[in-house]
Amino acid sequence: MVSQKKIGFKSTLTVTAAAALVVTSILTAPSHEKAEAASSQTKNVILFVGDGMGTAARNAIRLATVGEKGSLAMDAMPFVGLIHTSSTVPVTDSAASATAYASGVKTYNGAIGMDADKKSVKTIMEYAKDAGKSTGVVTTSQVTDATGAAFGAHVEDRSKQSDIALQYLTKSKIDVLLGGGEDFWYPAGEPGKFQDEPAEDPSEKSKGTQGNLINKAKQLGYSYVSNKTDMQKAKGGKLLGLFANEEMFQQRAEGEGDIYNPVVSLPDMTKKAIETLSANKKGFFLMVEEEGTDEFAHQNNAKMTIKAGQQLDRSVQIAKDFAKKNPDTLVLVLADHETGGLSIEEVDANDETGDGISKEDGPFAIANSKFNFVVDWTTSGHTAVDVPVTATGKNAQMFAGSFENTEIFTKLMQALGFKAHR
Repeated sequence: MVSQKKIGFKSTLTVTAAAALVVTSILTAPSHEKAEAASSQTKNVILFVGDGMGTAARNAIRLATVGEKGSLAMDAMPFVGLIHTSSTVPVTDSAASATAYASGVKTYNGAIGMDADKKSVKTIMEYAKDAGKSTGVVTTSQVTDATGAAFGAHVEDRSKQSDIALQYLTKSKIDVLLGGGEDFWYPAGEPGKFQDEPAEDPSEKSKGTQGNLINKAKQLGYSYVSNKTDMQKAKGGKLLGLFANEEMFQQRAEGEGDIYNPVVSLPDMTKKAIETLSANKKGFFLMVEEEGTDEFAHQNNAKMTIKAGQQLDRSVQIAKDFAKKNPDTLVLVLADHETGGLSIEEVDANDETGDGISKEDGPFAIANSKFNFVVDWTTSGHTAVDVPVTATGKNAQMFAGSFENTEIFTKLMQALGFKAHR
């Protein structure tokens, strides 16, 4: 299996992981009817998106965190599926993928809550709001970035982040918004809590196009916070927390200014969001995104990709703990696409290392063992490979099998007992 000198990941681990996914899907969904049937309505949904986090990335996070025989919180779930990630082209971006998840349509890259004909499509969070549920978006990216935006906004171009922020407040009326991206909530020349042009990234500065949206949020009844202490003290059902100019980290090549140390951690934001939203007796829908797993993979920075993934896993455990006490809760962990063409390889001095994106990254210690692994990259962009989804809780069985990304919306609607109307 594993020799003292080699661990054979490139030839065996990826294949084994893929095979395990397929086998698990078969075992947990022996019939089409079982995979599709909702036992009864789900009350709460907590959907985790590890942006860019494909199967190999999950394995790298697992090996570095709990070792070969351990299980991450995101993996220790009874149902597993595989998602085809294409948009209207083979390789999706986060906007089109999140729109598929949130609204059930294939669309062009860059679209937020729009179909391929640029017509607005209702989102799962908007259906949840209509049903009286509370809604929330938590992310280490800008709260108005593509993944969160697709659940609560409708714009033709993902770059219109101030438009997205305004729609959050006045149209989809998302109850809890926690993450980065303060720059899009203040007009140019009007710095917020975080200074314009900070030393770690002088390009970051206020650039909003819809006036002072922080003041507007306060007028609409939101508590506004910009640090952990105030977030934890915040009361009421409407909460806006912005904790960075843009993303809550600095994505760079390893050792070239890369920083992953959010002023408020993803687990802390997740915990607060669940506490706030769960006060609604009709239930809630929460989307939690870790953006670092994508941004650092774009930089071919395995160390920080793993670190971000570990924070995501801690957040998943918080959600699982809540679901254990509230069994009408569904918890899902998936990715919008894979980033970097990441593979896990053995430590081998004779292997080609190359330069740039073909240069091996590591070695990294395998937890609870004396072995190491390295990460290799094939691209700095996205790939079209399938990504895994793991599920636990109410109606989790519906997410076993292999299906298109649009089926996430369809299955969530069925689990929640909603009927779609266009």
